[in-house]
This record gives sequence, structure tokens and C-alpha cells, in this order.
Amino acid sequence: MATDLPDGELIADSLAEPSMFAEIFDRHYDGLCRYLRRQAGGEIAADLAAETFVIAFARRGSYRTQCDDARPWLYGIAHNLLRRHQRQQRRQLAAYARHGADPVADADAQAEFSMADDRADAAAATAQLAQTLAAMADRDRDVLMLFGWADMSYAEVAETLGIPVGTVRSRLNRARRQLRELLEKEPPQELLGERHG
Repeated sequence: MATDLPDGELIADSLAEPSMFAEIFDRHYDGLCRYLRRQAGGEIAADLAAETFVIAFARRGSYRTQCDDARPWLYGIAHNLLRRHQRQQRRQLAAYARHGADPVADADAQAEFSMADDRADAAAATAQLAQTLAAMADRDRDVLMLFGWADMSYAEVAETLGIPVGTVRSRLNRARRQLRELLEKEPPQELLGERHG
């Protein structure tokens, strides 16, 4: 049963009545899953989102209940899980490259290569945009993704990443400048793959 209670109160109440945490899940799962799908592709997003809520439930006793919106807390957990997943993926792909794994003959390798393709597709609509995003420093790209794809405010991004709001502003400015430079080189219709006869 949905309530009008702020997230902080629901999380506090869930310490005595764990079933109340279900409303936190209901409120935030879809948005978190969409954000993760854009970052990691569809196959892994649901798993990462579910793991985020498992961790959040286990850590709910440490939540600062004066915070009415749990999104920055949840996205911070998801952000850390996503980074861990991406590091693991890079190590696996590097191992495949070093040891000559055949993605066609090796089913596990095929799955890893397939997920890598999905992430690349989800990261950008075009090769130029993907290159720009990939060339950005992780810290700038993280701020851009949380601001643009998770629709967070400067303060929420700052809380999610554990950095000052001023740092969020400067990183976002730097990321926007890089995207603007790309748009100046490639007109939007070219970037989007539209070709005119």
C-alpha cells in the first residue's frame, strides 16, 4: 500500500517493519533500472538494480533518515556496483585477448562479447558520440550520466558521488564542453546517422 511518507521515514520505519522497504523499491526501481540499462545494457541492468536494493535493504540502518529522497543513496550504491562490474568486464576481455579465447567456440566468451556490444550500443547512438564519452575522464562521464540520464540535481549528483556541488558543476561543464566540440565538428543530422541525398 503506497503512502505519502518521505523515503527517510519509510526506511526508518522499515527497521521495525521490513516490509515497508518494498515501497522504496516500488518508487525507485524503474528509474534506477533505466539508468543502469543505458550504462550497462539490458542484460545486466536488472541484476545490478536488484543487487542495489539488496544492499540498500541490508544497509538501511545506516541511512540518514533526515534525507527525504533516497535516490542519491540508491544511485550511489548502483554506481559502485556498475563500476565493479565494468572493471570485471575489462579484466575478462583483456584475459580473452591475452589468451586468445575464441568467442564463437567459447560460449562464456560469446556472452561477454555480446554484453560488451550491448553496452557500446547503449552508451551512444553513434561511433563519434561513443568515442567522446569514452575519451572523457570517468569522473566527468559519471557526473554527466547521473545528471542527464538519471535526471538528478547537482546536489543529488554530489551526494551520490560524495563530492562537493562545485565539483559537480565543474565536471559537468567540462563534459558539456566536450560534447559541444563534437557537435561543432559533426552536425546533428550526421551524428544521428541521417543522410540527405
